Amino acid sequence: MDNSTRETLLSIKDLEITFGTGNSKFVAVQDVNFDIFKGEIFSLVGESGSGKTTIGRAVLGINPTSNGQIIFEGKQINGKISGKEKFDIERKIQMIFQDPSASLNERATVDYIISEGLYNYKLFKNEEDRLNKVKKMLEAVGLLPEQLYRYPHEFSGGQRQRIGIARALIMNPDLVVADEPISALDMSIRAQVLNLLKKFQREQGVTFLFVAHDLSVVRYISDRIAVIRAGRILELAETEELFNNPIHPYTKSLLSAIPIPDPQIAKNRENIVYDPSIHNYSTEKPKFEEIKPGHFVYCNETEAKEYKIKFK
Repeated sequence: MDNSTRETLLSIKDLEITFGTGNSKFVAVQDVNFDIFKGEIFSLVGESGSGKTTIGRAVLGINPTSNGQIIFEGKQINGKISGKEKFDIERKIQMIFQDPSASLNERATVDYIISEGLYNYKLFKNEEDRLNKVKKMLEAVGLLPEQLYRYPHEFSGGQRQRIGIARALIMNPDLVVADEPISALDMSIRAQVLNLLKKFQREQGVTFLFVAHDLSVVRYISDRIAVIRAGRILELAETEELFNNPIHPYTKSLLSAIPIPDPQIAKNRENIVYDPSIHNYSTEKPKFEEIKPGHFVYCNETEAKEYKIKFK
């Protein structure tokens, strides 16, 4: 689909996030720009410490921003906003956390955990309506209504993550930030959770910002992918375009590290090691450049010309 005709739900413009002040100041994220379209799964992928979770938490208002704009549904949501605006945004943007054991209240029943947002925002007519909503959501994530009054420790890791998904999606959010939601799960459970997220995208039009480090996972679930390193987005494209025609050397390095199940092919494959010193940005400063329609790369003018010739 032509991206110019799609509705933009979230727009990140020149985002910078810093921690500390003075000599201890650390720039975690800088010059980040991307849009998330309504109804898509947009993935941020990169190694640990690259800043992907920091961006997700900034969208939720957990991490303050030092520069740039986060625009949600046409309104800026970072910086100073009113209490009412913040209250409304917290309902519309929900989060699925990485560790289901740490993100669920062990002293609360599943019924209360899933209902807490409904209580806070008064999203039910009466007690019968609330209970019906909770039971319907439980069934939607593959759990049973009779499990309502159990506690989180009585469930497996995959089941606890389903409770976390139910807690987020019962709020009928416009955007869900999924912060590595399957990294703490067994391999056998991961596909079930990914299919569950795709089901909500397909059937209810939920938009996801999916944060991950596993490229094989994001290839399966994503519509578009942004590759991030050291707080900068280096490449952004539709999923198959990124995998079939990677441009930035760092993206090529990441793709070459994806495990291959065939040992013979894996043995003969050459891993690409990324060396940042190959870029000379001393005279020509880099920027986020559109090399092909919808395919953006962080590069300077000389590199952009080379990339465009190569992929013409």
